[in-house]
Amino acid sequence: MRKYPNSKSLFSSLGSSPFLVLLVVLPLIVISVFIFTSCLKTSSWSKYSMPSPLTWRVGFFDNSYTFASLAQSEASVVSYNTSTSNSLYPDDQATSSLRESSDEGAVARGVVKRHSKLEKMEAKLAKIRSYLEMEKLFKIYVYKEGDPPMFHDGPCKSIYSSEGRFIHELERGKSFTTTDPDEALVYFLPFSVVMLVQYLYVPGSHEIDAIGNTVVDYINVIADKYPFWNRSLGADHFIVSCHDWGPRTSSYVPHLFNNSIRVLCNANTSEGFNPKKDASFPEIHLRTGEITGLVGGPSPSRRSILAFFAGRLHGHIRRLLLEQWKDKDQDVQVHDQLRNGMSYDSMLKNNRFCLCPSGYEVASPRIVEAIYAECVPVLISDGYVPPFSDVLNWKAFSIQVQVKDIPKIKDILMGISQRQYLRMQRRVKQVQRHFVLNGLPKRFDEFHMTIHSIWLRRLNIRFHD
Repeated sequence: MRKYPNSKSLFSSLGSSPFLVLLVVLPLIVISVFIFTSCLKTSSWSKYSMPSPLTWRVGFFDNSYTFASLAQSEASVVSYNTSTSNSLYPDDQATSSLRESSDEGAVARGVVKRHSKLEKMEAKLAKIRSYLEMEKLFKIYVYKEGDPPMFHDGPCKSIYSSEGRFIHELERGKSFTTTDPDEALVYFLPFSVVMLVQYLYVPGSHEIDAIGNTVVDYINVIADKYPFWNRSLGADHFIVSCHDWGPRTSSYVPHLFNNSIRVLCNANTSEGFNPKKDASFPEIHLRTGEITGLVGGPSPSRRSILAFFAGRLHGHIRRLLLEQWKDKDQDVQVHDQLRNGMSYDSMLKNNRFCLCPSGYEVASPRIVEAIYAECVPVLISDGYVPPFSDVLNWKAFSIQVQVKDIPKIKDILMGISQRQYLRMQRRVKQVQRHFVLNGLPKRFDEFHMTIHSIWLRRLNIRFHD
């Protein structure tokens, strides 16, 4: 059996003289200090050392955990900062100017030695979150692969207008886009779920495999041709969809569902919508493709009806609303269809509050219709994340009613004082421009607000070579 030296016997052999003890111990101390100092200079375990290149770490506040293991030796290290807030509007008001200052608190933890172009850019992005910096720095690369109409196209005259208009604007190549993928900060996957459904779905089949597999094939093509998808496992890629099946379609590619920025009208947290990385998209119904005549309304003093809704039975929330209120109250006017001679747009503009219940899915075009008509929207839904919640204080210009409180709608609305209503209605007018679809995008409009939502989520990701 191996024996380890005993310290007591060692010093006993040196004798009891303090001089002899000093003669042995002093050189040992000097040698130890020299070795320790040398190791510090050459060691890679400094506070700036990188994590293992085989691990993608996602940091939630002060903690992090392994999200996915990469097999490639060149794999990046990615971290998330989950704070997306860059509020335009303080709690006591609906509107203010966009922040122009940096937000140092948004810096993701785990900064590494910066050598590459990518790392230098990431270090710069870590110090900024403002709208003005977005206008100067944000670049989007639109993949060219795929043919219209299922790719690079979308509807502009339907309930899916916001999807089509956004795709068309990026395809126009005038706003935030770049032809150099190496200088892009995000990458747009330009398929339209609406168009995929139109051309690939077999009516009545309730089967969307053809749609999902088309998306799988497309991502395989761009992953083979470009390095960017594999570099981030899709975290700096985004899709835009206003179709109810947008979330379901994205689930055919797990990294698209779990990692990518999904800009969705169907922003339902119960179906996997994650506000930390996904962005809610306004559902806007443009019957003619134009907003002419839709924006604006009479003053509050000329709005004679308390609340209004008109729509067909479309999901359990509307069923509850119709059962409780249909044709039963002159103050809360709820209809499954309008009588002859009644104008839907005129009714919106004659009401103080506009009821916006979810249908089969959480999103409803009635929210934007109400804002256009300067009618205070009343959101009735479960699990819905309203658009631009990072920067808009929805409580300041809308009412949110839980589904269980549908029987109490009149009491809730009657309990709002005239002063409070006037303040909310004024704030609706203030935020209106953020939901307007312009032929040519204007600063702070719906297109720019959507870009800003994507920008904020890209800033929450840190890439390292």
